[in-house]
Amino acid sequence: MAESQRSPGSVQSLQRAFELLELLADAGGECSLSELAATSSLPMPTIHRLIRTLVALGYVRQNANRRYALGARLIRLGENASMQFGTQARPLLAELVDEVGETANLAILERDEVVYVAQVPSKHSMRMFTEVGRRALPHGTGVGKAMLAQLPPERVLELVGRTGMPAYTDHTVTSPEALLRCLADVGKRGYALDESEQELGVRCVAVALTGTPAPAAVSVSGPEGRLTKKAVARIAPVVQRVAAELSRRLSES
Repeated sequence: MAESQRSPGSVQSLQRAFELLELLADAGGECSLSELAATSSLPMPTIHRLIRTLVALGYVRQNANRRYALGARLIRLGENASMQFGTQARPLLAELVDEVGETANLAILERDEVVYVAQVPSKHSMRMFTEVGRRALPHGTGVGKAMLAQLPPERVLELVGRTGMPAYTDHTVTSPEALLRCLADVGKRGYALDESEQELGVRCVAVALTGTPAPAAVSVSGPEGRLTKKAVARIAPVVQRVAAELSRRLSES
């Protein structure tokens, strides 16, 4: 880590350890020591010493192929952080539901998966795929595409190369080329759509958050009969406004 990136009074070894954890996460959760050396610019003896400590603590594990992966002890930390993330967002999601009349969701990108961390349901009695704790691959969800649109194309291709692009419905985007075209449209439009791609008959409007510790997106979802294309034109600006406010609050907390 460059000298200019360290805060006054910070502990260098602690910053370096977290840098390695971040690099493992960026690589899909698994790396060799040489790959970490190439991407971190830290000396190999330093990397080896820090990784040994993280393995001993359970935050990193060594696989049979001698590559290093994120450890199970991080799961509890991540789950609790996700719960706090969702708790902070819920009041704004409730305001979104009051304004648009449909279910509002907050999701984060955890490693290669979308994880729904908060939801405020609409008053309509329709149960949908999205619920707190549910996981999905990002290519088939509105929130996932909103988050992927914030990443460089090469990162997107690396991610879908690891996960594959299974079809959830006949409408799911299943080729990397089509996904990149879709993400370019998301960037121009300012919001992502899920058009029955995760669940038949369900439409979703999603907007990525900015400045948050992890990639995140807020969405509104509902049946196509209510969430018509005309309704999307009315609802999308509301979702964008709430996403901007939620970004501000979460980045300041």
